[in-house]
Amino acid sequence: MTNGRYSRQILFREIGAEGQRRLADSRVLVVGAGALGSAHAETLARAGVGFLRVVDRDFVEFSNLQRQTLYSESDALERLPKAVAAKNRLAAINSDIATEAVVADINHTNVESLLADVDLAVDGTDNFQIRYLLNDAAVKLGKPWVYGAAVSSYGTTMTVIPGETPCLRCIFEEIPAAGSAPTCDTAGVIQAIIASVSAVQTTESMKLLIGKTDALHGSLMQIDIWRNDWRKIRLGGPNEDCECCAKRKFEFLEARDREIFTALCGRDAVQIRPPNADSIDLPALAERLRPLGEVKSNAYLVRFAADGYEITVFADARAIIKGTDDPSIARGVYSRFIGS
Repeated sequence: MTNGRYSRQILFREIGAEGQRRLADSRVLVVGAGALGSAHAETLARAGVGFLRVVDRDFVEFSNLQRQTLYSESDALERLPKAVAAKNRLAAINSDIATEAVVADINHTNVESLLADVDLAVDGTDNFQIRYLLNDAAVKLGKPWVYGAAVSSYGTTMTVIPGETPCLRCIFEEIPAAGSAPTCDTAGVIQAIIASVSAVQTTESMKLLIGKTDALHGSLMQIDIWRNDWRKIRLGGPNEDCECCAKRKFEFLEARDREIFTALCGRDAVQIRPPNADSIDLPALAERLRPLGEVKSNAYLVRFAADGYEITVFADARAIIKGTDDPSIARGVYSRFIGS
């Protein structure tokens, strides 16, 4: 910190030199590296958080560039995994810190290990399944996390400290029914709400990391940036009947040995992760698929088109099947071209 990089942040008395030292010693898990996640990662990197683990399952596309501020056109042309592109950019932003890129789907098999050695997690995902899974793991391990979501011009966020505040399931007992809420595919999204929600989430994260918990907003915060409407619903303590934090039933962590499907927001695509699969030989797969036509590959993925679908296969055996939002169709495409 001798080059003055953080001098203006240190001058902010709520942080100061001691707070800056605490940030440098901190470790944060950024869950998802899309619009919110990339904003989180950049802000925390510039603030001097010593270690960032950025986890994302997807790759950069041109439609991301309007709001996912870490990425460039070259990242989209190369189809780089977002976690890798994020790591590359963060290294250029701040060489003082360490960044780990994890190209993976967060699920019941890995969420606890990803969370175990960090101080907190900040949510940058686009679906509730992962958020409820993260909530289970955070409560089980006693790790704070900061929830956030944004679509259209509207966003919401809350900070969870297990044992002290309500957890996500205290507030939202069940995952919203499919089709019951707008998505970026149906309602779009503007970058300004991403920046606004991320600003609150990362500031809450910094308060937690430097021990200024008395400054946390203590609410479910709702923002409509287009209408200039900011609301805070004050939160009490944890729900005594909560299935997760009161009864400690971690049902989202207990989904063992089953196939995982996720419809991807705004993509007409399904991600499929087969059970009990953890790796695939990408060069061998690319060679086997070449008779089908053009196959593009790099060190992280293989991409090809067949029967009207675009299929992207990752090294951890996941695949994104573009051209359908039906999991059963996606499963059939996976079986036909990749295997069981």
